[in-house]
Amino acid sequence: MLTTRTEHAIRTLTLDSPHNRNALSAQLVAELYEELARSEADSDVRAVLLTHTGNTFCAGADLSGMSGMSADQEAAPARRPQAAGAWSLLGAPPGRRLGEQFPAPLTGLVSLLRLGSLLPQALRAGGTPRRRVGKRSPLAGQAKGTEQALALAELLRRIVAFPKPVVAKVTGHVRAGGTGLLAACDISIAGPAATFAFTEARIGVAPAVISMPVLPRTDPRAMARYYLTGERFGPEEAARIGLVTLAADDPDEALVPVLDGLRRSSPQGLAESKRLVTREVLAAFDRDTGTLADLSARLFASEEAREGMTAFLERREPSWAVRQAPGR
Repeated sequence: MLTTRTEHAIRTLTLDSPHNRNALSAQLVAELYEELARSEADSDVRAVLLTHTGNTFCAGADLSGMSGMSADQEAAPARRPQAAGAWSLLGAPPGRRLGEQFPAPLTGLVSLLRLGSLLPQALRAGGTPRRRVGKRSPLAGQAKGTEQALALAELLRRIVAFPKPVVAKVTGHVRAGGTGLLAACDISIAGPAATFAFTEARIGVAPAVISMPVLPRTDPRAMARYYLTGERFGPEEAARIGLVTLAADDPDEALVPVLDGLRRSSPQGLAESKRLVTREVLAAFDRDTGTLADLSARLFASEEAREGMTAFLERREPSWAVRQAPGR
C-alpha cells in the first residue's frame, strides 16, 4: 500500500493502493507511521516527498476495509456499483459520471474514525491491524467515535510536527481526509488533473478534525464557500486559497527547485524553520483536538448523518436535498 525509495536525500513515500483510490485504511496509516519514523531516524534523509499512484491522491478513508456495514450491505450489488473498495469519496451518484460533482463523501469517513481502536493495536504489535467483522453499526457510539476521531488528528499532527519537511505532489483527486493529509504537508504542488472538494455538509457532518491543518493555512472567505457548498475546484483555485503551494502544468519540473533548496539546507535549519511556520497549526491541534473530535463523533451519531450516509450507499439524494426548478 505504500512504496518507498530514497534518492539524493529525499525519501519518497508513494500511496499505492489504487483498488480503493489510496483510501486511508488502517494498514496504510500504520505504514505511514512506520515510514515516517524511519525517515526521521535516517540522517541521510533531508525531506519526505508524499505522492501517489493512480488518478487519486487520497479519497479519504477506506469503507470497504472497515466500514462496519453488515455482510448483506457489503455484498449487495445495487449498493456497490464498483469493485471492492468502491465506497470511497469518488463514488458517482445517480445520473452522474465518476469525477463529476457528487453528493456525499463520508468525511473522516466512518472507517477512518475507527483508527482509534485499530491503530494502537497495530503499532504495539508492529504489524497491520486485523479487520473487524460482524454487523456493527458505522455509528457505534459517540464515545467510541471521539476516540476514533482522535486517531485521525494524531496522524495529521504527526506530519505537521515531523522535524523534516514533508512535500506533497498531487496529480489526481483529493477528498475529505485526503485534504487533511495534504494540508498537513509543508509544501504541496498540484498538477492540472488535481481536483478538490469538501463535501462533508452534504451528508450531515462537517470537516471537523481536518480543519486543524486546513483552516490556519487557507483563505477564510474561500473556505466558507467550499465548506458550505461542497463545490469541486481545481489546482489553480487550490493554490489561490492556500490549500496547495503551487499549481503546475508539470509538477515534476516544479519540484526540482523545491527539492534542491531542501537539499542545500541544514537539518537543524530546516527543523527550526519548520517549527516557526507550523506554530499556528500545532496550536490549533493543541487547542481544538478534543473539541473537534467530540464534534465529529456527535455529528456522525446523528440522524441526519445516518440519512446522509444511507443515501450515499443507496445512490440517491438525501431527504433534505432540494432541487432547483428548471428556469423558464
